[in-house]
Amino acid sequence: MTTWVEVPEGSPFPATNLPYGVFSYAGEAPRVGVALGDDVVDLAPLAAAEGLDGGHVFESPSLNPFMALGRPAWGAVRSWLTELLNSGGDRDLVESHLVPTRDVTMHLPFEVGDYVDFYSSQHHAENVGRIFRPDGEPLTPNWKHLPIGYHGRSGTVVVSGTDVVRPRGQRKSPADELPSFGPSTRLDIEAEIGFVVGVPSPRGVPVGVGDFREHVFGVCLVNDWSARDIQAWEYVPLGPFLGKSFATSVSPWVVPLDALDAARLPGPVQRPDVLSYLRRGEDWGLDLALEVTWNGTVVSRPPFVGMYWTPDQQLAHLTVNGASLRTGDLFASGTVSGAAPDERGSFLELCWNGTAPLTLADGSTRAFLEDGDEVSVTAWAPGADGTRIGLGTVTGRVIPAVP
Repeated sequence: MTTWVEVPEGSPFPATNLPYGVFSYAGEAPRVGVALGDDVVDLAPLAAAEGLDGGHVFESPSLNPFMALGRPAWGAVRSWLTELLNSGGDRDLVESHLVPTRDVTMHLPFEVGDYVDFYSSQHHAENVGRIFRPDGEPLTPNWKHLPIGYHGRSGTVVVSGTDVVRPRGQRKSPADELPSFGPSTRLDIEAEIGFVVGVPSPRGVPVGVGDFREHVFGVCLVNDWSARDIQAWEYVPLGPFLGKSFATSVSPWVVPLDALDAARLPGPVQRPDVLSYLRRGEDWGLDLALEVTWNGTVVSRPPFVGMYWTPDQQLAHLTVNGASLRTGDLFASGTVSGAAPDERGSFLELCWNGTAPLTLADGSTRAFLEDGDEVSVTAWAPGADGTRIGLGTVTGRVIPAVP
């Protein structure tokens, strides 16, 4: 799609993207906007001027009211925006509601209902298995039969740019007789893709793989910060808890599924065959290229394509027991890791549990995060008409533990 708006070459937000976020400007209340190049389209006054049905939802400080309207409304608004940005007939009106991104503050884009994190990269799961079970099988017996996940803490999901306080908790190394308490010494990241639910579902009614598009509004970037020492001591027998629940960062822009049609691919062949409720009906593998930067040094480029469990399967498994969906629910892919050493999406893998530290561009070495470190994750995908679209960036800086 062409547009009369000047979009810088290489921008993650061409007119074929149009991701949604929540911004505030010059002390005004937060409201919904769309990213376009270096600007934000201020939707509320534009929709009011155009007499758009339901346009009042863009006055909200979250995407939830808009997302709850469902796919027909999502498609109608995208078509309306595309027409405005393509025709030029209302150019003066639209230009009057373009706000430079540099002048706005971005906020958490949606009110998070529930947060679930999966474990869907076979490469990541095998790496973790080899690290912690060197004498056993890298994958647990259930791994290829169901998308493994854990239920996280929605109240600690934060928008990109929010500082991450180093968590404290119990730790116990194999050599210690008793656990100790203190700040985590093995603070890590997990580069992931998040899927944001728009349309809820009733309790007791599973959502099938074929209904993925009707419920999921769009995707964002996720960094699931992880305290590996706390996690290692607590996770047997019930899994992650305090080692994960202190902070999860998300990008400020949510890319609608419609913008990712050109990025859709078949998921990998699954052997053994999965049970019937997990059998894919559509292609929801995604050609996304992630990049992880540690204190300004690119340390990894994980490919999302090839993730063993696709998001439609994750949603089906998430609800197969009758669990309901709520508008604003977030479920994440789990760490995205590829086959190559420089495609690993966590520092646990990149530094092989601290035994192979990385050297950054400034000459410093790292195995896990130190106070003051900053990590950014970006991602790109093929867009419509041969364009390239971005998911933006999710960034966080580690600050010292609370005394």
